Amino acid sequence: MVILVTGGARSGKSSFAESLYRGKKDVVYIATSKIWDEEMEERIRLHKESRPSCWRTFEGNYALTKALGEEKNYLLDCITLLVSNIMFDLTDGVEYIDYKLKRQVEDRVYKELYCLIEAVEARGYNLVLVTNEVGFSLVPDNHLGRVFRDIQGRINQRIAALCHEVYLVCCGIPVRIK
Repeated sequence: MVILVTGGARSGKSSFAESLYRGKKDVVYIATSKIWDEEMEERIRLHKESRPSCWRTFEGNYALTKALGEEKNYLLDCITLLVSNIMFDLTDGVEYIDYKLKRQVEDRVYKELYCLIEAVEARGYNLVLVTNEVGFSLVPDNHLGRVFRDIQGRINQRIAALCHEVYLVCCGIPVRIK
């Protein structure tokens, strides 16, 4: 079973995603975040403290299938940070991100996620993916923000098409949309 959980910032999507594995010990948390400042360091620490200590953590943005082990349940939080990390890796030093480079970033992110989903399904495991819904807010006022929003929106569409279930979380309330 592959489930996508989406919603806005602070909507409760991570808490809902984690609740899907309540009571399970054989869970791997795939963390895509990087520490770049004190605030992010604190957020990561609080996230770790909120999860059951028996859950294994895998940190990374590439070769996500390396997270797979004997455990049957996987939670990737979050696709949004995966997109931004890969985008910044592939566009470092570039002033203008043209359509070709946008597509390269999108395809690289999709490949990482597709390979993980394919491997999970081949083993009969479960995977919950968390992502931000970026299409409900204002159009960013700068090129980089618009590029990110466009890539994130297309990745969400492509990944949702592969998932068995999709939930939108708003105000802490999950609504199944697929």
